[in-house]
Amino acid sequence: MTIEAPIAELPKPSLINMIGESRTFFELGMTGMLMPFLLSAPKGDGHPVMVLPGFLASDISTKPIRSFLAFKGYQTYGWGLGRNLGTEIVGGHDVLSDALLNRVIELSLKHDKKVSLVGWSLGGILAREIARLLPDHVRQVITLGSPFNGPGGSVPFVAKLFGLINGDIVSTNPDVMVNMLKPPPVPTSALYSRTDGVAHWQACLNMHIDDDDQAENIEVKGSHCGLGHNHEVMWIVANRLAQKEDAWAPY
Repeated sequence: MTIEAPIAELPKPSLINMIGESRTFFELGMTGMLMPFLLSAPKGDGHPVMVLPGFLASDISTKPIRSFLAFKGYQTYGWGLGRNLGTEIVGGHDVLSDALLNRVIELSLKHDKKVSLVGWSLGGILAREIARLLPDHVRQVITLGSPFNGPGGSVPFVAKLFGLINGDIVSTNPDVMVNMLKPPPVPTSALYSRTDGVAHWQACLNMHIDDDDQAENIEVKGSHCGLGHNHEVMWIVANRLAQKEDAWAPY
């Protein structure tokens, strides 16, 4: 059994990495240039994939990766709940809203298949908790720069803005926050970048992994704001989604 020790105090992204977030537009252009290469990525089996946006973002931000995955043969969906303000996280023991959970259940029943969830930043935190509550409806989870190890690893102004909108989720849900450190009971891939300027890469790692867990960490190169249209991310996501159900293997 190999269990990594939790990080006592998460570091913040460096100033250089924060400034480097401006390269997201370059990354978008690079993905366009490399699209002929990306189109050779593994094809999908047609199962539904829902992509959840990051904090303050909407389904518009996930359009590039959803379009790519649709071309590869998946039934792709946005989360359909407008801008992600974090308000889908509610207090007490009911961590996720009924609207979000019902969205996943409806897609699963519509296609008579489990839904794969791809979550960018805060969207990945939500995706992990959906899978924890609805393992019979979720096929796998892929997170993109999601600081599920705690808000302490995020840029301070982002964490403060989240707190202003949603209150102190950490103190009002201490047991839930501890549980978030554990991978959900479905195959889970955590993509992270050491040059992420919004969420420190150590905050985005699966830290408690047993030998029998279906969880992994995959490093990519790029900015936080560009993860949803990063060519390396798109290739890896296509690779992970193309695996046969119940035959998951590490990347």
